[in-house]
Amino acid sequence: MGLKTVLAFAAPAALAAMLAAAPVQAQDLRIATSMPSLTFPFFVHMQNELNAEAKALGGIEVINNDGENSTPKQTAGVEAAVVSGVDGIVISPLDAVAMAPAVGAAVEAGVPVVTIDRRVEGVEVLGHVGADNVKGGEAQANLIMEKFPDGARIVNLQGQPGASPAIDRNKGLHNILDGNDKYEFVAEQTANFAREEGASVTEAILAGLASPPDVIVAANDDMALGALQVTQEQGLDIAIIGFDALPEALASVRDGGLLATIEQMPGGQSRLAMQEMVKFLREGVKPEPLVLLTPIAITKDNLDKAERLGEAS
Repeated sequence: MGLKTVLAFAAPAALAAMLAAAPVQAQDLRIATSMPSLTFPFFVHMQNELNAEAKALGGIEVINNDGENSTPKQTAGVEAAVVSGVDGIVISPLDAVAMAPAVGAAVEAGVPVVTIDRRVEGVEVLGHVGADNVKGGEAQANLIMEKFPDGARIVNLQGQPGASPAIDRNKGLHNILDGNDKYEFVAEQTANFAREEGASVTEAILAGLASPPDVIVAANDDMALGALQVTQEQGLDIAIIGFDALPEALASVRDGGLLATIEQMPGGQSRLAMQEMVKFLREGVKPEPLVLLTPIAITKDNLDKAERLGEAS
């Protein structure tokens, strides 16, 4: 994608100052947004933050689209947005490859596109705002090494095949742990970012192992919380690490359930993406092609750095 800007994790006050620099103009805009699936709390939060930023900027009609975890459904939403004459599209594509034709067609039709959280392959969009998911996976791995310096047997619950965060988080995890004989992956299987699958896959894996693993690492919090449910039901003491810093996961970390989760600032991603789109449409200012926030591991020791801690009940 060309140039890349990597932003280290910013404290809430610093991020607020950065976001406050957004322009506010009188020109009315219609911007379509598209999330992979609003059944996931993570994407509901991102959608809410996109809407909130649009309201703060003023003069923007946001057309929300739910991909319903279906490439044909998300594709149809993008196509409908283009036909309706929207000024721009902010999208988190369900699949990095499968959504490329629809996003490419929108770009060819002259509709600027900013991708958020998840990228598309082979399409030159206006910009991408996301988290460095490879570094997020590396943060999970580094935490495992810190907490288990003498080694660990690891179960890896992978995300949805084809989704760029799933690919990158898995890559980061293996970047750090591969080649170190002290750390063994005893099972690796997708649970499609879903809590129920996280529970059922964990249950099946545990049943097939001669002894419980030391760690279950999951590519998102929903799978991690599903795994936690199973381990608690079976009375097993297994360290579980999630990803996304959902409020429920933060509460679990606080209360001694999950060992950790990874913060990737989805609200910050959403607001920056909306700002980039609006600044381009109103002022003609092109954003950096690639802006990545650096995720960090959230444990009991640094809960105050979590974006959504205030929502944890």
